[in-house]
Amino acid sequence: MDKYQICIMISIGVYLIGMLVVGAICSKKNNSADDFYLGGRQLGPIVTAMSAEASDMSSWLLMGLPGVAYLSGICDAGWTAIGLAIGTYVNWLIVAKKIRQYTHVCKNSITIPDFFSNRYRDSSNIIMALSAAIILIFFVPYTASGFAACGKLFSSLFGVDYLTAMIISAVVIVGYTALGGFLAASTTDLIQSIVMTVALIIVLVFGVHVAGGLYNVIANAKDLPGYFSMNATYALQTNTAAPYGFITKLSTLAWGLGYFGMPHILLRFMAINDHNKLKLSRRIATVWVVISLAVAIFIGVVGLAMTNVGAIEFLEGSASETIIVEISSLLSRIGIVPALLAGVILAGILASTMSTADSQLIAASSAVSKNIFGIFVDINNEPKRTMAMARITLLVIAVIAAIIARNPDSSVFGIVSFAWAGFGASFGPVVLFALFWRRSNRYGAIAGMISGGAMVFIWKYLIKPMGGIWNIYELLPAFIVACLFIVVVSLLTEAPSKEITDEFDQVRALKD
Repeated sequence: MDKYQICIMISIGVYLIGMLVVGAICSKKNNSADDFYLGGRQLGPIVTAMSAEASDMSSWLLMGLPGVAYLSGICDAGWTAIGLAIGTYVNWLIVAKKIRQYTHVCKNSITIPDFFSNRYRDSSNIIMALSAAIILIFFVPYTASGFAACGKLFSSLFGVDYLTAMIISAVVIVGYTALGGFLAASTTDLIQSIVMTVALIIVLVFGVHVAGGLYNVIANAKDLPGYFSMNATYALQTNTAAPYGFITKLSTLAWGLGYFGMPHILLRFMAINDHNKLKLSRRIATVWVVISLAVAIFIGVVGLAMTNVGAIEFLEGSASETIIVEISSLLSRIGIVPALLAGVILAGILASTMSTADSQLIAASSAVSKNIFGIFVDINNEPKRTMAMARITLLVIAVIAAIIARNPDSSVFGIVSFAWAGFGASFGPVVLFALFWRRSNRYGAIAGMISGGAMVFIWKYLIKPMGGIWNIYELLPAFIVACLFIVVVSLLTEAPSKEITDEFDQVRALKD
């Protein structure tokens, strides 16, 4: 390990130790399961905004998105970013305040399964168990992909064994999350969003400089057929432009629908200390998302320009996702201070992964300890026992995720889009109808969750492979199917009770 790698290790080490310190500090504020899983609903507007978006973006922002732009131009990455930006804004605009108010009125629900079950007065606990199972199905492997991303980062940088690097990363994430719970995850997510932002800025400025300036970057992109177009993608093999049709654009924009069903994002809305501050949170979150997505895409364009001037080697296939790692490695060779800055960049990649993994651990562990185990054993009136069960569950889930991630060839990003579709289709329609349709009932909610989740699998593995017009992102058709099932089944079954409709009217009458 040379002096430059040591500098990088110092930056990353300081960052990791800092996360553990935050976890230890936050642990002193956890006196109950409500505190552990929802921070006692005491998040400020800035922490709410930035923790929601940091936990949302994951390493996809600093690796996946630039990699797509690097290989195929701005079209595919651009339409995806537009869909995500619109979804972010609309989710904050129509869902955030409503779910904060409704979950508070509805028996102070502190998890998404809690809310669904309480909203429809499901004494059978079917909704509770079903929604908790969905969270486990999609979040455990999702968390594993985060552990794997961290392991691959350290392994490629320092030549250490992948399994060792992955386990160390997992231990740090589990450490501060198990200590401080939701509050630690949210606070560290705020810090991680700052680190991610700094990393994006450093990479962009340095990359443009190495590529010969902004003019050269844009000129290089314009010289490639379709590379700088929003209606075509660049085909590397043939050096030609491939058309990007309306159906493909619509399918890509459908990424935005996923936001309505993401438990780790919805929990941030529920945790703010004052719902009237959500307007400020919405503005902060939307601005950060738009700028970050745009910069991440442009870094891919800059990276290709750097390749063309010989600064870095051409990155084929999935290797394109390491473009920021390559740029930071180049930066680290300039001197000690640049090497420390390179460490900040790599800590940013680590931060983007950790900010998602910690939130997923909280959501998944709450699904087991409170919403599954709690069905059979009443521990809600014993704070110490409840807290112990929460932490034990989190550790067990982390171990399972680490076992899944033990293979260095395991997919890091492939499962992200699938899990996103799973949550978006299973929970998104149910959340929207629970908040805004008075006539929806528990039968419709159950039908919506089952049909949406099932259609994600059916479309991806049976229909999408047919190609042609069927080759669209599985979230879109699954979301539509779930909505139809909720409406039809709710109308064909008995209307909700007066208690349920009175509560709905009470929430609707609340002042903004």
